[in-house]
Amino acid sequence: MNIFFSADYHLDHANIIKFCNRPFIHKEDVNEDLEWISPEVKERRCQEMNSTIIKNHNNKLSENDVLYHVGDFCFKGVGNAVYWEQQLNGNIVHIRGNHDKNNGVKTYITHCIMEFGGMTIYVTHKPPEQGQMETLESHIIGMCDFIICGHVHNSWKHKIIEVWSHGCRVEKIAINVGVDVWGFEPISIHSILKYLAKVKKGYVK
Repeated sequence: MNIFFSADYHLDHANIIKFCNRPFIHKEDVNEDLEWISPEVKERRCQEMNSTIIKNHNNKLSENDVLYHVGDFCFKGVGNAVYWEQQLNGNIVHIRGNHDKNNGVKTYITHCIMEFGGMTIYVTHKPPEQGQMETLESHIIGMCDFIICGHVHNSWKHKIIEVWSHGCRVEKIAINVGVDVWGFEPISIHSILKYLAKVKKGYVK
């Protein structure tokens, strides 16, 4: 069994293609007001996105693997999550995102703590705010080695986030596992830890 992470699939959410400049959109697909030129084009690009994410997911995961999807799985609609899950390999554990309402994602997990490779990881959809004042969340983050998150799409791949914990300012590396910055495919926990090591050594900025 292999462990993977990802976030922000946004399956069947056509407008996310425009909002995050996903590579499925063509210049001629939208007008000057960034509106789709036709429902047919909108649907075609959405299906291209869905197909790419599903194909990449299934190329990475076998049936025995586990994916922790860190929020915003699919567009809203009763039963939608079940429909997409049936097309995806592996066992999917959902960490709830801000778009996971009325979309069939059944999870009570909003954040969690995991241990891999001797490291303690805080996993949450929305990363903590820079300079977040002392809260229960900030205390927990302060005790963890780094953060795994989604939500920020193509804004950044990793970021140093400062929070207050037990009266001290603490800097933690947050790694965005969203598909927008990982080639629209899941990333293994081993690859995440290797990337973290490169960040710490200053090999990636």
